[in-house]
Amino acid sequence: MKIVDHIKCAKGKPLFSFELLPPVKGQSIKGIFDAIDPLMEFNPPFIDVTYLREDYIYKQHANGLLEKVAYRKRPSTVATCAAIMSKYKVDAVPHLICGGFNKDETENALIDLQFLGIDNVLVLRGDARKSDSSFIPTPEGHAFASDLVQHVMDMNNGKYLHEDIETSEKTDFCIGVAGYPEKHFESPNLDTDFKYLKLKVDLGAEFIVTQMFYDNEKYKNFVEKCRQNGINVPIIPGLKPITNSKQLISLPKTFHLDIPLALSEAISSCKSEKEVKEVGIEWMIHQCKGLIELGAPVLHFYTMGNSGPTKKIAQAIF
Repeated sequence: MKIVDHIKCAKGKPLFSFELLPPVKGQSIKGIFDAIDPLMEFNPPFIDVTYLREDYIYKQHANGLLEKVAYRKRPSTVATCAAIMSKYKVDAVPHLICGGFNKDETENALIDLQFLGIDNVLVLRGDARKSDSSFIPTPEGHAFASDLVQHVMDMNNGKYLHEDIETSEKTDFCIGVAGYPEKHFESPNLDTDFKYLKLKVDLGAEFIVTQMFYDNEKYKNFVEKCRQNGINVPIIPGLKPITNSKQLISLPKTFHLDIPLALSEAISSCKSEKEVKEVGIEWMIHQCKGLIELGAPVLHFYTMGNSGPTKKIAQAIF
């Protein structure tokens, strides 16, 4: 079922969903199932599966020369989605990114997803590789998320890359895109951010999932600004509880977000990491209750494979 249909069927009742990573190369699917099992009691209608593009390592040879070698740490997002759908009978939502794919590879991935009966994709540009200072598009690939949205919509309309291949088969993907309540860090200003977000919606995106945030006013203002700009699709808040004191530095640095003073001071006053986790969970419970009052259609958690804190929050909310 499409995400927008799940939301319609809920008739105003907030849904629970979460996102996880495919297992690290060499690990079995059991680790994924162990992370999912504790959360299934909250009846998630869908589970997101991220995609991390390839990176590079430098391998030194006996002659002293360095060879730049591409590698992937995790197996296919498509395979992980198929395993989740088979075991849990819920919709899996794969991330589809620009980086690491040329257009033919993107189209092949979408054909595989359709074949598996996957109805939803979250379309993203993707991050830069750790070895690159900024995002570098893959040769013959898409440079922007809007280009990727257009590609998916072309296939939804029966238009494929190679027109000499005759087919009447149309895909029917429900497309989600990312939203940034505190502005994408590469955007010169928030108004420009909304301009490109509206472009993605006008091209065919049907729902938005936000970057994590810790101040509900940011979500409220973001939704209001979306509506003012003619963006009327469901806006799903992305959430992640703070679970250790190091995140006071790492989260703002990595995700370019603000942590409210009240939260940062509460964490700084904790005497142990256990207390930090408790403060982070309590803050997120309060935040979730506020988001429900604001009409958030889904509470979507970035679990990163650690289901414990999310379960405690869900127990208090659902």
